Amino acid sequence: MTRETFSSRYALLATMVGVAVGLGNVWRFPYMVGRFGGAAFVLLYLVFALIIGIPALMAEWTLGRHTRRGTVGAFERAGLPGGRVLGWVFFGTVTAATAYYTNAIGWVVFHGLAGILAPFGAPLTGGDILPPHEGFGLRSFALQILFTGVVVMAAVVVLLRGLRSGIEKASIILTPLLFLCLLLIIARSLTLPGAGAGLEWYILKFQPSDLTPTVAMAALGQVIFSLALGGTFMVVYGSYLNRDDALGKNALWTVGGDTAAGLLAGLAIFPAVMALGMEPGSGPGLIFETLPRVFARIPGGWAFGTLFFVSLAGAAFLSGVAAFEVLVAGLTDNTRLSRRSATWTMAGLVLLLALPPMVNMGIFVPWDLAFGSGAQTAGVLVAVLAVGWGMKRGAFLKEMAAGTEDRSPRPWQIFLYHWIRWVIPGAILAVGLWWFLTDVIGVVTSV
Repeated sequence: MTRETFSSRYALLATMVGVAVGLGNVWRFPYMVGRFGGAAFVLLYLVFALIIGIPALMAEWTLGRHTRRGTVGAFERAGLPGGRVLGWVFFGTVTAATAYYTNAIGWVVFHGLAGILAPFGAPLTGGDILPPHEGFGLRSFALQILFTGVVVMAAVVVLLRGLRSGIEKASIILTPLLFLCLLLIIARSLTLPGAGAGLEWYILKFQPSDLTPTVAMAALGQVIFSLALGGTFMVVYGSYLNRDDALGKNALWTVGGDTAAGLLAGLAIFPAVMALGMEPGSGPGLIFETLPRVFARIPGGWAFGTLFFVSLAGAAFLSGVAAFEVLVAGLTDNTRLSRRSATWTMAGLVLLLALPPMVNMGIFVPWDLAFGSGAQTAGVLVAVLAVGWGMKRGAFLKEMAAGTEDRSPRPWQIFLYHWIRWVIPGAILAVGLWWFLTDVIGVVTSV
């Protein structure tokens, strides 16, 4: 099969930023800021995005473009021992992760629909779809099946149209829409009485003592999560890059857009939350539980709340499509299945695996930790090892020189090679160790 490539640089950037933003920046970034102390977390996040996020993203794109394969096949072709087995392992974890992530996208779509129908007296509230903390709720379970199914079917429609006619076109529309909506909500949030306190807490209230190891590790983990790193999404999308696409420039723009989305989400949320005397550190429920109460208490809140959840649904959908693309590419690259057959096969499997996390948060949260945080960190570690230790140095430098007039190795490219080979694996191992000690065995407690 001839592998499609992006049609233009704008389409490339809209797609890559759309993949990276998703729920990771608009949902996870604000609640991580709230949980880990505000300005100190933001500062460390920006530092890690620059020194870890950009080179790690370039490494995953390099792996994808060099091998012209996705998760299954890329590690093996790069020369990593056991690469094919690892590829199938990550294929399985992405399948399980796509199941719970698609379910969460359904929550966002339902919140948006509930907001649209609220003026007409529809008996819907956003919380109706959320799984109970324990036990089983039939109404919640049924709503989740319905809306997860809607999200999966929408993803199938996009995927069947391929890269340029499907994924590119959706990204070109939805990515700018998210940023426009966030800017409108920021304008409303910052004009609330008392919003200055939230703004100060978010970006100005900083003390050196806040820079604890736990905050540092949380910020680095968020960079990995929000950029969709993990040896999966960005490897597949890297395989669609043209040979003359400059990896450095495009990585700068992608990380910049992704980081901007997270910062804008914080500007939209924290001034309003603190202006109304609510708690910014309310955890994962900040978006789904705290924020709807904020919108309910401000003039015109119905419109702004609906706008927020509709735009968030669009951004989350692009990440969901990327997750499906990892799976579809894995099957089409390594089996005799056509793209259509692979798409429908994975749609059915994802719907089946989405059922357990729908039951309650006692299942959903560990599912997220295992197949999201843990597997994603392990995936990006394997990806940089494949590039730094599997690929030949000459092949790496050739990929770095693409899109430039002078194809001879530059000093910064050689430095980047060693940075990817040594520094990034060390940083990722530190994140993995922190995750294991805090979330798995509980030896270290979070701040």
